Amino acid sequence: MICPKISFILTYYNLPIQMLCECIDSILALSLRPDEREIIVIDDGSEMSPVNALSQYEDNIIYIRQKNQGVSMARNTGLQMAKGLYIQLIDGDDMLLKEPYEHCLDIIRNHPDADMVLFDFSQSNDVKETRFDTPLKTSGSDYMRNHNIRGAAWCYIFRQSVRSQLAFTKGVAYGEDEEFTPQLLLRAETIFVTSAKAYFYRKHEGSAINQENAESKERRLTDNRYVILRLHDLCDKLPQQDRLALQRRVAQLTMAHIYNTIRLSHSRQALNDCLDDLRKKGLFPLPDRDYTQKYKWFRKMTNSAIGRTILFETLPLLKKER
Repeated sequence: MICPKISFILTYYNLPIQMLCECIDSILALSLRPDEREIIVIDDGSEMSPVNALSQYEDNIIYIRQKNQGVSMARNTGLQMAKGLYIQLIDGDDMLLKEPYEHCLDIIRNHPDADMVLFDFSQSNDVKETRFDTPLKTSGSDYMRNHNIRGAAWCYIFRQSVRSQLAFTKGVAYGEDEEFTPQLLLRAETIFVTSAKAYFYRKHEGSAINQENAESKERRLTDNRYVILRLHDLCDKLPQQDRLALQRRVAQLTMAHIYNTIRLSHSRQALNDCLDDLRKKGLFPLPDRDYTQKYKWFRKMTNSAIGRTILFETLPLLKKER
């Protein structure tokens, strides 16, 4: 069965060349003919261009080098160039996992009404899935009202036309996906959700999420606050069902922001300042909703001085959650 053309947009900046090659190889290993795929590599101004090492792929990729502007603008460049009916964003240090991703391709092949296919990821490339559950079919808004979502922009295939003019915000280094993904889901009339672990997220020292210096921590908290406020402001402009869906996501992101303020700052004053700021914006206390058990527990803990003290003493000792 013929697959609609998919544009794979790879963003690259100062990564080991081998990782980028493995990423490209994982796409070429899929059951897609050359006319069913488009591989766009956006080099976001790396100190050393990888173009010479990519000569073996010259018939299979489009290579673009631009001035360093960050991953958001690199993705936007790729989106503007893409000619595929569907889009898959990939970070250049990650990979697609063949069998699970083939399952996602089959969903598109068999369901031409699919606007998005949401899938899971793995932190290991040794995934041996061969059997998959029947995917859930729903709308993006309905799914967001009833489920937590993965904000990562590489955890789904999406129809380019659904995006319309939606783009990543320039200058947001942490959480740019969290601003983009909920808005994209609200535009999707038909989505399919599968538990297939189709994406290998490679954790390494160079990953942005692993930067633990003071400047990176402060930037992460600042960017997260910006995204939360942007989505919060958008809620008032939406129809009721979409508003309820986005309010759930804003509440989850606000919870994560409080969690990260405690874990990254180790400062009671920073926590108090964070809560005061959220309170002024109408985001704290967290809404009284039965989203998840974890959410209800966290809301109860943050609503009391004793609970906040317990969180402050215990959260920095815990491993960072997925």
